[in-house]
Amino acid sequence: MLEVGDGNLVYWETCGNPHGKPAVVLHGGPGSGCTEWQRRLFDPTVYRIVLFDQRGCGRSTPHASAIDADLTSNNTANLIADIERLRQHLDVERWLVVGGSWGSTLALAYAETHRDRVTEMILFGVTTGRHSEFDWTFRGGLAVFFPEQWDRLRAGVPVAERDGDIVEAYHRLLHDPDPTVSQQAAEAWCMWESATPAWPPTTGLAERFSDPSYALAFARIVTHYVRHNAWLEDGSLLRNADSLADIPGILVNGRFDLQAPIANAWQLNRVWPRAQLVIVDDAGHAASPRLSQELIRATDQFAVLP
Repeated sequence: MLEVGDGNLVYWETCGNPHGKPAVVLHGGPGSGCTEWQRRLFDPTVYRIVLFDQRGCGRSTPHASAIDADLTSNNTANLIADIERLRQHLDVERWLVVGGSWGSTLALAYAETHRDRVTEMILFGVTTGRHSEFDWTFRGGLAVFFPEQWDRLRAGVPVAERDGDIVEAYHRLLHDPDPTVSQQAAEAWCMWESATPAWPPTTGLAERFSDPSYALAFARIVTHYVRHNAWLEDGSLLRNADSLADIPGILVNGRFDLQAPIANAWQLNRVWPRAQLVIVDDAGHAASPRLSQELIRATDQFAVLP
C-alpha cells in the first residue's frame, strides 16, 4: 500500500522479472481495479510488471463503497501524481505505459505531463477524454444501438429526471444515505455497463458486478468522473499529442467497439503518427482472445530496452 495523500492508500503489486523492463498498467472504469488478466499480457521473464488500483477502488482505501465516501480528491490530476509517486517509490526511471478504455485516457494525460518518464505506450479500447466521448457512452449516444438497455437505465431514476442529465441523477442516487436506494442505483448503472462492451448485448449483470461493494464503488467513481468530464479541457489530449512525437506507441482497437468507437483511435493516430494502429476486426470493447493476442504481440514488440 502506498500513501498518496488526502488519507488515501493505493494498492500496488509487481510481478514478473524484478530486473526486467518496467511496465505499468492503468486500468479502466474508472474504478475497475487491476486484474490477473492484465498480468498475462506480458512475458514475465522479460518484464517487471506494475499493477495498481486507482484511488477508491479495488484494494485501495478508503473504498468508494463506504457510506461516508468522499471523492473530492479523486480526480485525474491526483491520479497522475499517484502514478509518479509509485514510479519513484519503485525506483523506476522510465517505463512502458499500458492503458485500456479509461486507462488509455489516463495514460495520455500522464504521458503528456511526464513524457520523459515514458519509453513507449500501448493503448486499447482507446478513449481520449473528449466531452463528446463521455456523452456518447453515458448520456444517450450509445442508446442508438442499445435502446432497450437505455430505457431500462432511465427507468431507474424518478420520472421527473429521466429527460435530464442521467449522470447527475444517478450520482445523486448513488450517494443517497439509504443503502437500499444507493445499491439499487448501482445495480441499474452496472446493468448498462454490462450490456454495452460486446455485441450482441448481454442480458444480465456481468460477473464482476456481483459483489455489491464493487458495483457501488465502480458506479460512484464513474459518475464522479463523467459529471466532471474527467477535469480535462475538451479535446486537450488530442491537441497536445505533439508532445508524444518521440514516444513509440501501439493502438489496439476492436472494429466493433461501441463503447470506444474506432474513430477515437483513428483520430489519435492522425496527430500521433509514431503510433501504430492495430484494428481487431472481430472484437468489441471486451477483452476477447483476439484482442488479448494483439496486446501480447504489442508487449513482445516492445520487450527490448530502448
